[in-house]
Amino acid sequence: MTASRLSALVLTLVVVAGCQSDPQSARGVAERFIDQHYVRIDLAAARPFCVGVALKKVTDEQRLTEGQAIDASTRTPTVRYRLIETQGDPEQPSFLFEGTISVDDAGEFKRKWLISARRDGGTWKVSNFEEFD
Repeated sequence: MTASRLSALVLTLVVVAGCQSDPQSARGVAERFIDQHYVRIDLAAARPFCVGVALKKVTDEQRLTEGQAIDASTRTPTVRYRLIETQGDPEQPSFLFEGTISVDDAGEFKRKWLISARRDGGTWKVSNFEEFD
């Protein structure tokens, strides 16, 4: 690999790494929750990021979707999201994200997710989440 290609690769990796939040931060935990809940549609994987009301909501969603398998034959959406605003106290922040959901042959739509976080046993957890248009 030439020096210029290696430099370009290293620069790209640094830029990509810089775009991601610290996974241990409140925002990082909120983003990991979104990745599991909304992007991968894996409620079981979203549970470890939750506490309190958020954990109850995810548990209820699991109960309501029990027996509905998501497999290779399921038409799953493509989900992209971005942070719009950070709100509240640094010890109990809320993050407003805008998600763009695209479904093949069904178009694209947007949703907003308000994700609240709090410390639980020294780690950040999602304490509540809301979805709206």
